[in-house]
Amino acid sequence: MTLHTNAVQVLERYADQTDLRQLYLDHLAGHPDGMWKDCEDGHITASALVIDPERERVLLTLHRKLRMWLQMGGHCERGDRSLADAALREAVEESGISALRLLPDGPVRLDRHHTPCAWHLDVQYAAIAPRGAVEAISDESLDLRWFAYDEVPGVADESVVRLLTAARARL
Repeated sequence: MTLHTNAVQVLERYADQTDLRQLYLDHLAGHPDGMWKDCEDGHITASALVIDPERERVLLTLHRKLRMWLQMGGHCERGDRSLADAALREAVEESGISALRLLPDGPVRLDRHHTPCAWHLDVQYAAIAPRGAVEAISDESLDLRWFAYDEVPGVADESVVRLLTAARARL
């Protein structure tokens, strides 16, 4: 199965945000290359909010290019077998925590936003950090920091706050 096919299947099963979900499906139907960064009309991306529910906190990255506190995530790669794999790969690479596990039942949210390269049609997951997880900053980040749930609205934009709210509802 191709990543494009997997993305369509994941989105067809995703029951929330019906208008935005349909926009993603329409994009994929009209763009065979819609999974890849070189699709200038926009592309599917995958991200994961790293959560430590035991300590009621999330790990955010200060994105090097965007200079914003965000969840881990980014472009799909040709070797990714699924959107979930892409989100988990990005979360592990950007957090330095190898033992992350995604919450079951697929994506937590969708978020469409414009970036310097194109529209990102982000499929957002939540990843649980193991007890005692130690993070490590990647080249894509200026900083990496744990924030208590109630601190997130003060440092991150509304898309991250909405993702946190949705992820906490799933816990």
